[in-house]
Amino acid sequence: MNSRERILGRVRRALADAPADEAPIARDYLREHGQRTVAQTVELLAENLADYRALVHRTDAGGLAALIAGLLENHGSASVLVPPGLDEGWLAATRVARVADRAESTPAELDRVDSVVTACAVAIAETGTLVLDGSPDQGRRRITLVPDHHICVVRVPDQVVSSVPQGLERLDPARPSTWISGPSATSDIELDRVEGVHGPRILEVVLVDQGRIEST
Repeated sequence: MNSRERILGRVRRALADAPADEAPIARDYLREHGQRTVAQTVELLAENLADYRALVHRTDAGGLAALIAGLLENHGSASVLVPPGLDEGWLAATRVARVADRAESTPAELDRVDSVVTACAVAIAETGTLVLDGSPDQGRRRITLVPDHHICVVRVPDQVVSSVPQGLERLDPARPSTWISGPSATSDIELDRVEGVHGPRILEVVLVDQGRIEST
């Protein structure tokens, strides 16, 4: 008998006396904590992203291309990885060499790319989390894990929700999802923080105001 069989055996014995038709216990969990306006939810997202050491920028649709070009220039990027469905206008102001998201790209090839620009599926304010689901404007999961610099564009307020339950409602469970809370970081037993171990060291989040944020 292996470990799995022993654990399952204990579960069966613990449930042996339970009625077969017993209804599961329903727990009345909160779907979000507190009541916030749309503007307050966006502010909470920005605060929590910054708390996780992401660099947060704000712009409108008209200033997005110039902002992304500036971020790539400031990083010293000579190449940028581009998902196939990314809005071409987002990179219209930069001359940085573009690298296509290809299935045959090797990890070594991806590691030589300086930056990657993606959209996201949803952003969760309470946890400061960005969720990517592999849609065409986000590309394969690995393109946001190997390059050292990730610029992620969030459409505000349409893609911002308060809580994880609200975020899950917007996701297709059949699609692979990548949950990102700040740049990659881990700590050893002495709590020494190391960044870039299993993802980009630098995460820059661009909140693009779509002009529909209510202040009340």
